[in-house]
Amino acid sequence: MKTLVLFGRQPIPGQVKTRLAASWGPGRAAALYECFLRDQFERFANEGDQRVVAYSPSTDESQRWFAEAVRGWLLWPQPDSSLGGRMAACFEHWCREPADRVVLIGSDSPNLPNGSFERAWSLLETHDVVLGPAADGGYWLVALRGSSPQSRRIFDGIFWSTSDVLHQTVARARSLNLRLALLPLWFDVDTEADVATLRGLLAAEETAGNKVWLPRTSAFLAGSVPANP
Repeated sequence: MKTLVLFGRQPIPGQVKTRLAASWGPGRAAALYECFLRDQFERFANEGDQRVVAYSPSTDESQRWFAEAVRGWLLWPQPDSSLGGRMAACFEHWCREPADRVVLIGSDSPNLPNGSFERAWSLLETHDVVLGPAADGGYWLVALRGSSPQSRRIFDGIFWSTSDVLHQTVARARSLNLRLALLPLWFDVDTEADVATLRGLLAAEETAGNKVWLPRTSAFLAGSVPANP
């Protein structure tokens, strides 16, 4: 079973995109993040055998918001834990059988290159762990295969929300003797500079004939947000 899991937060102003909100204001930052979520729900609607939104906060309100916002995805509440604990719990829940392959992404990189997930699942046939390194020192994708508890330990002892996350994770994989594969470097959209990069890339992709399908995000960045994004 190939499962795509997207970690997402209910787009509540002041609780999402806090770095961007510092300059944009919490309402505008949350509106952009909602565009990210809704675009990704549709863009990745046919990836893998099943798709899961791992949502937070784990409240009835959040569950209702995601149930309304997305169709065709399973909903799974993130447990109350550190980021590493939440990711480990996710893989323990969705990657139970030897044939299982789970790809986990965040929701801060809506314009991931086309074919990223197919490449990750292909690499999992010969590797235990696949990482998509991010420009901020973390990673935009982590994928594991099978039911071995050994691979779940890759999240232990990591100092999250630092620029050393990727380095520590790679060292952890080495210490566990896990076979590691890497995808190309990409970036999260967390700051005004990141937004400018995203805007430029979307324009370049469209001009080059490789348009990434992100209608709400593109409309927002063009200054024309749909009435119901």
